[in-house]
Amino acid sequence: MSELSAVAGRAVEAALGAGAGEAEAYASRDSGREVRVHGGEVESLTAATQSGIGVRAWIGGRVGYAYGTDLSEAGVGAIAARAAEAAAVADEDEFAAPPRPAPIEALPGLNDPSVAVWTTAEAAELALTVERTALAADPRVVGVETVVYADAAERVAIASSAGVAGEYESSDCFAYLQALAEGDGGRETGLGFGLARGPDGLDPEAIGAEGAARATAMIGAAKPTSRSCPVVLDPTVAASFAGLIGGALSANAVQRGRSPFAGRLGERLASEALVLHDDGRDPGGSASAPFDGEGSPRRRTPLIEDGRLRAFLYDTYTANREGGASTGNAARHGYRSQPAVSASNLIVAAGSLSTGELLAAAGEGVFVTDVAGLHSGVNPVTGVFSVGASGRAIRAGELAEPLREFTIASDLVAMLGAVEATGAEARWVPFGGSVSTPPLLIGAMSVSGS
Repeated sequence: MSELSAVAGRAVEAALGAGAGEAEAYASRDSGREVRVHGGEVESLTAATQSGIGVRAWIGGRVGYAYGTDLSEAGVGAIAARAAEAAAVADEDEFAAPPRPAPIEALPGLNDPSVAVWTTAEAAELALTVERTALAADPRVVGVETVVYADAAERVAIASSAGVAGEYESSDCFAYLQALAEGDGGRETGLGFGLARGPDGLDPEAIGAEGAARATAMIGAAKPTSRSCPVVLDPTVAASFAGLIGGALSANAVQRGRSPFAGRLGERLASEALVLHDDGRDPGGSASAPFDGEGSPRRRTPLIEDGRLRAFLYDTYTANREGGASTGNAARHGYRSQPAVSASNLIVAAGSLSTGELLAAAGEGVFVTDVAGLHSGVNPVTGVFSVGASGRAIRAGELAEPLREFTIASDLVAMLGAVEATGAEARWVPFGGSVSTPPLLIGAMSVSGS
């Protein structure tokens, strides 16, 4: 048993000793660093390490929570006592019950040793390489707004009086930049990014080149003509929409009537070209773990298959409200937060068409490479959205002039039904959560420009 698991076990015992009928402890230790560079120099460097524990205590149908950073025996005892005290005065809730134990299968490969091995100087050099590559890619790239490298490593342990017990270690890192390009009397920005378990898995040249290419591709952008037409969403945009759909499929949103999918389980509401599942064990996903934020095993949950809505996502509390079982989708933002239902890794299945073939199938339309204000632009009850976008025109099945300052509008359910094809090249994208998606061809969407 590691030190962290031992601390969690002591916290559970202390909570029971303080009067709790049931108790759970979630302990974590994480470290991270961030390097920002600009103009060939390191602009800022931050590094932090923290440890803490969160304790839930149940007394009948009442639950209390407390957390802290003092992991000494006295400190853990005090945190556990506060959780029990909070439970004693909480309101009764018939669905508040501790998760029951289930077998947890190990998930190797979540931790990349290069996070610990790489020095900060090496991490800074990676970020500087991103910047240099973008600036050298095209003379129209006149600057870089920002370049960031960040990594994190975490160890998590959980224990409960019901018999839940587990521990794992994971890491992740990313780098991104916003390149600036000038031409035709205007200035454009372009995002390049990369994700990996550790810095060994990042390609700084590819990240810099992507940012430069996206920025220069937008030079001379104008508004498109308003119409309804085929739309191809690039993976960064498709991921944002997938994240919205994943949020609308959480049982919490459905049970509160804040989802366009409420009451539609089993219905045929999507194109058969679109297959979506949540997979908390996919080795490529940054949200992967052997168990979720309350110790339930992570799993693969089909959400949309054969055009039908197959499932919602549950934690223990929302599952109890329906007399069902958790899907392993309790998420925490560290030891300070209580678990709440959330998607883990959302995966849109790749199809068989290259991006070029998707464009050819679109014929005349719009290739959307960026959207703005997506979360504020969507009605959570109806799924209706109208959001700002930019991208490229599609003419005769090929990319043409750049487009900006237009909106795309539809609703989430109608968009699912209008998916005509998915691309063959999927990519992990951090927008909308942890999402893997290829580009998507939407048969028709309202485009409002000039």
